[in-house]
Amino acid sequence: MSEYHTPVLLEQSVSALVTSPNGTYVDATFGGGGHTAGILSRLSGSGRVIAFDRDSDAIKNRPDDGRLILVRDNFRFIRNHLLLLEQREGIPSKVDGILADLGVSSHQFDTAERGFSFRFDAPLDMRMNTEGGMTAADLVNSYPEEDIEKVLRMWGEVEGSRKMASLIVKAREAKQIATTGDLEAAISRMLPKGAEHKVLAKVFQALRIEVNQEMRSLEKFLQGAADSLKEDGRLVVITYHSLEDRMVKNFIKSGNVDGKVEKDIYGRAYSPLEAVERKPILPSEEEISSNTRARSAKLRIARKTKEENK
Repeated sequence: MSEYHTPVLLEQSVSALVTSPNGTYVDATFGGGGHTAGILSRLSGSGRVIAFDRDSDAIKNRPDDGRLILVRDNFRFIRNHLLLLEQREGIPSKVDGILADLGVSSHQFDTAERGFSFRFDAPLDMRMNTEGGMTAADLVNSYPEEDIEKVLRMWGEVEGSRKMASLIVKAREAKQIATTGDLEAAISRMLPKGAEHKVLAKVFQALRIEVNQEMRSLEKFLQGAADSLKEDGRLVVITYHSLEDRMVKNFIKSGNVDGKVEKDIYGRAYSPLEAVERKPILPSEEEISSNTRARSAKLRIARKTKEENK
C-alpha cells in the first residue's frame, strides 16, 4: 500500500478518530488503505471499518480483513449506504467516527494516463471514477467560455481567468484539446517564466474539482456525516486547499458550508458538530520533508453534539 500512496497525518488523524476499540468507523476516502489500516490496528475483533472509494484502482488495495466492509461509491452517499447496511446486515447506521482525507492520492498524480498531473503529456481525463462521466477534455472542449472562466475563477482562484478562458476557446477552435500538453500549450502565454507550475497547479485543480463535482460532493458528505454520527462521535477531515478547508471549518461552526449560524427561538446557536481543537493540526516539518503532499494539509476534528440541543 505504501507504493500506492503515503497517508498524511496518519497518527494524528487515527488517534483523534478512534475512541473505542469495539466501535464502528468510516474511512470515507479509502485510497491506498493507509488510514483504514491505521484504524483497524486500533480495533478489537468486534470493531469494524466501513470504507468508501469510487476509484477502481483504490479498490484493489483492499486488505484481507473480515472487519472491513468496502463500498465502491462516492462518499457523498455515505448516509444512504449506512442506512442500507443497517437494513440488510443489521449494522447500526450511527457510527463512532468518520474520517475523510480529501487529497488526490499519490497514485492518481503519478499515473500519467489519469491526466491529473501536468508533469506528463497524457490524455486530459482527471476522473476519479474512470468508468464514466465527463472528462477534463470534455469540459474544455464543450463548456461555453463564460463557464470555463467561472470554473477557473471559483475552483482555482486563477488570476486572469477571463483571458485564460478566451485562450482555451480559441485553441479548441483550431484543434481539439485532448491532452495535458494541448492544454498547457493553449494557455502558454499566461504562464510566467520560472513559475509555470504554480499557475498550472491552479488550473488543473479547478478542472479536477469541476469534473468530479468535488465541492458539491463535500457538502453532501458533511451533511451525511453529521447525520451518521452517534452522540460524541468524531468527524476527522484532512484538507489541502483553502476552498475545501473553508467549507469544513464553516460546517463544523454552523452546520452549513456557508458558515451562517442558525439560532433557535431562544437565540441559542446550534450546530450538529463542535470543534475538538480550535485550530487545525498541521504536519510536522519532518513529515513535510518526507512527503511533500503534506505541505498544505490541515487536520480538523469535531464531535457530534447532543441531538436534543437542536
